[in-house]
Amino acid sequence: MQIFVDSADVTQIQFWLKQGVVDGVTTNPSIMFKDGVNDLRAGALRLAKVVGDRPLSVEVTSNEQEIMLDQAREFATWAPNIVVKIPIINERGESCLEVIHALTKDGISINATAILSFNQAILAAKTGATYISIFAGRVADEGNDPAVVIRNVRRWLDDWSLRARIIVGSIRTVMDIQSAALAGAHIITIPPQFLPKMVDHRYTRETVRQFVQDAERTHEEILRAQAVASSRK
Repeated sequence: MQIFVDSADVTQIQFWLKQGVVDGVTTNPSIMFKDGVNDLRAGALRLAKVVGDRPLSVEVTSNEQEIMLDQAREFATWAPNIVVKIPIINERGESCLEVIHALTKDGISINATAILSFNQAILAAKTGATYISIFAGRVADEGNDPAVVIRNVRRWLDDWSLRARIIVGSIRTVMDIQSAALAGAHIITIPPQFLPKMVDHRYTRETVRQFVQDAERTHEEILRAQAVASSRK
């Protein structure tokens, strides 16, 4: 399983890259604005450089399919690691599958996003999308179990040997991450505020404290034993 960071905060991304646990980054217009990015192209170029050869998802900003196509083709020229996020439908409920399919035929990596159902996921996979982003938190908001959706989509992809990879997003709690991982997500995109919670544990800190105290006492005893041995010479 891979971990993407769901952020446009360069400082946070660099920190977790140094930890060795980041395989890519996802963004959207809301995230970029929240993290202080006011120029989409400049922000995307900076992030693409920071993540190196890892994928960076950048989302289109229109409901109109022709504009989506134009934006996606432009975004893809900015850096070789850019993946374009296209919603499965627009806000009017119109299918964006044709857009996704056309772009994949152009050789552009597509992240089919805002997916909340098994049916949406299998159609997105059929178009040739590289990634299928299942929004776990929003699936749960609708009264469904995101783990069941993730598990069913993963099984279906494996059964038919399709190349699309599941990204689970809309993470609300650390437990969402654990559930998605156990359900078979290929990738989980995690807001950076959850990563410290994943690595920390109060009893791990207590265990390390005991180890350090024991090591210090052992060292003191060794020094005393050496001093006694030296005094007898």
